[in-house]
Amino acid sequence: MQDGVLFINKPQGLTSRDVVNQVSKIYQTKKVGHTGTLDPLATGVLIICLGKYTKLVDELTSSEKEYVATMKLGIKTDTADITGNIIEEKESTISKKEIEVAFQKFPKEYTQTVPLYSAVKVNGKKLYEYAREKKEVQLPKRKVWIKNLEILNIAKDTITFKTTVSKGTYIRSLIEDLAKSFNEVATMQSLVRTKQGKISIEDCIELDNIHRETSLKTLTDLFEYPKIEIDEETKRKVENGNKLFLNTTEPKVFLTFHQTILAIYEKQENCYKMIFKVI
Repeated sequence: MQDGVLFINKPQGLTSRDVVNQVSKIYQTKKVGHTGTLDPLATGVLIICLGKYTKLVDELTSSEKEYVATMKLGIKTDTADITGNIIEEKESTISKKEIEVAFQKFPKEYTQTVPLYSAVKVNGKKLYEYAREKKEVQLPKRKVWIKNLEILNIAKDTITFKTTVSKGTYIRSLIEDLAKSFNEVATMQSLVRTKQGKISIEDCIELDNIHRETSLKTLTDLFEYPKIEIDEETKRKVENGNKLFLNTTEPKVFLTFHQTILAIYEKQENCYKMIFKVI
């Protein structure tokens, strides 16, 4: 089994699970996972973990993400994107200046409602299953952080913007909330994930170019944690998965032996706990 990570530029029309399934076939392993769902409409950075690196899925999913999105003014759909059925139409009368002011004033932290067409589970059932069955369900709410929000282009009925957001932020919902803030309706027309953590779209490979011999990325391609060189005795403790007392205050570190990374350790109160072991 191969252990490592692929940085893929997800093509439009495929689900994240579709990409996982293709990678699984290419590398002939079922131990494959992705680190943040992209809708079929969306493209861009999709990090795929194989083998033991699937243990890092949660760690990578928690990374902040950057997107470039285009919102279409004047329509609202049931899926909150352009592929859905129109449920509301409204002629847009807002000026460019009003849009700019609304973007500047939009809160950096707020409680967002999860879209109905999503894979979030309520009472053990995915929300999109409730939608398909036309059953009512209370939509969950999440606190999200909008690190930056930058308008790239304003056209007659579209706004293209760049944003960096926290884990769990739905850009479809953000678009609807942005439109609501200036008394309009809108839906997502396009979406590109341009960055996740330190991985940018320029680092990614096209799905069609991946084959069995495509080399996999490793820890230093994923993270920029400080390295701490350890001795033989500490190495044995790492091999046993022991907690350690380290002479550092860094939240997460690479532990190395003879300059080779052995594990990632994370600070927990007054000691460090292993979150991933290479050896």
